[in-house]
Amino acid sequence: MMQPRSDFADMPELDYEGWRDALRPKWGRYNPEAMDRRTFVGRARSRSLYGFAAIDLGCNAHRVERTQRDVRFDGVDHYFVLFQVAGGSTIIQNDRVVQLSVGDAALVDSARPGTHVSEERCGQWISLQLPRQSLASHLGFDAQGGVLGRGETAAGRMFFDLVRDADTGDGSTSSPADFYMQLAVYDLIGALFAPTDAVPGSLHADKLFTRICGVVRDRFAEPAFGPCEVAAEAGISLRYLQKFFTARGTTCTHFINSVRLDHAARLLHRRATLNTCQPISEIAYDSGFSDYTHFARIFRRRFGHTPGAHGG
Repeated sequence: MMQPRSDFADMPELDYEGWRDALRPKWGRYNPEAMDRRTFVGRARSRSLYGFAAIDLGCNAHRVERTQRDVRFDGVDHYFVLFQVAGGSTIIQNDRVVQLSVGDAALVDSARPGTHVSEERCGQWISLQLPRQSLASHLGFDAQGGVLGRGETAAGRMFFDLVRDADTGDGSTSSPADFYMQLAVYDLIGALFAPTDAVPGSLHADKLFTRICGVVRDRFAEPAFGPCEVAAEAGISLRYLQKFFTARGTTCTHFINSVRLDHAARLLHRRATLNTCQPISEIAYDSGFSDYTHFARIFRRRFGHTPGAHGG
């Protein structure tokens, strides 16, 4: 087994305000509670993990809160997977509770308040940030309300080792392999946190929805491909197809566009990395968009910048 590359002992100690300030830019407002601020000791180090934002965390606070006021104030909106590296802790969100031991993980919604209680005042964690729309487009569902889970399965152990032993950087450079590692990360998240239902009818529906998502991923690059074509290939009515997506808080068109945008983003990143002159309009068409203006508009809405600025 490789030795963990994330060495918490090498991180400088931070006081109460220093620790909170280290989290705020990308992770939001978190408040250590129930202790004298003068005795607080924390550690935090931001880094990049396969192109995802990540952070190593440690502190001696027994309880850390993210309140509804914090959520409203900072507007941070993503999911993150929190891995327990040392000690033990309990995550509470939306009246759901999960206890974490070393190697366990929780999927947490940053857009909702939550409480983190450490069993010992020496907890250590790795947090991996997941953009909400990307997570939903890869998994085919939106984990509304926050989903908590544990990693005591083969997939959980594999995921923990993948993150703990990663050769990470500060995010200033990226590797061509990052895209493939990101797919592995999303697949492991799906294996750990996808909703399950013991009702046979629901299990059948879940399998059908998985097949629907597969149809989209196989044919998204066809510009004329849309919900009608998805329904026809899946052998169901258009109305029944839309019900699948409505139940997950989205639409089939939105899902198709999300898959296309993810593909376009990967091609644009490769274009910038290899410094090629491939026209962006060609990338848009290869990703299934026949209207460049529409592509540019929804790309900017999704990523916050123009296609030409992506990957630079």
